[in-house]
Amino acid sequence: MSGLSVIAPAYRNAGTLPELHRRVKSAAGGSGLQLILVDDASPDDSRRVISELAARDPDVEPIFLARNVGQHAAVLEGMRRARGSWTVVMDADLQDPPEAIPALLQAAADDDVDVVFAGRRGRYESRLRLLTSRLFKRTLAVATGLPSDAGMFFVANRRSVEVLTKMKGATPFVVAMIGHSGLRTRSIPVQRDRAPAGSSYTPVMRLRSAIRGLRWAMRRTGED
Repeated sequence: MSGLSVIAPAYRNAGTLPELHRRVKSAAGGSGLQLILVDDASPDDSRRVISELAARDPDVEPIFLARNVGQHAAVLEGMRRARGSWTVVMDADLQDPPEAIPALLQAAADDDVDVVFAGRRGRYESRLRLLTSRLFKRTLAVATGLPSDAGMFFVANRRSVEVLTKMKGATPFVVAMIGHSGLRTRSIPVQRDRAPAGSSYTPVMRLRSAIRGLRWAMRRTGED
């Protein structure tokens, strides 16, 4: 696997970053990898851990944000640094298995699409959180034409990264941006694990994120 950038925004993920690094390196085959770890002004030791990983491994490219900007803006910061012909976006809490990366890339090649989402499967959260997440994704799919299980674990080609980093919007929501970009998308099922330390997203954070996503989708729909 060559020319691959992997972006993982980190917020309260100090404990999972070393294992994430190990598993991404293994999944990528150790060649042509750029692992972009974005410290989103995390209040834990994420900055220190990322610094140590970057000091030991030249494939790790650290980004340290001066203030917390949120997952989607942090991902876009990573995309502006991405050099690979393909870019993977994933969480840093180990719920998104790095071992699924080859399957995502293979699906993109087989179907000649721009973006392949990992349609998350499994009981990785409480039933209530799973239900609300699925309802939100289905609503977003209706508004944007995305797969109904599209989320923030996906692989995108170089064209997609260039399109997304040029799009304007005060409060970015990457999944909705993909839906309105004209990029060709699909999804494949991927079993998701429970985060070892639990999700860093509180219910309030999840609600605010969902509202931003729907507002962005509706605003963009009105502009089209």
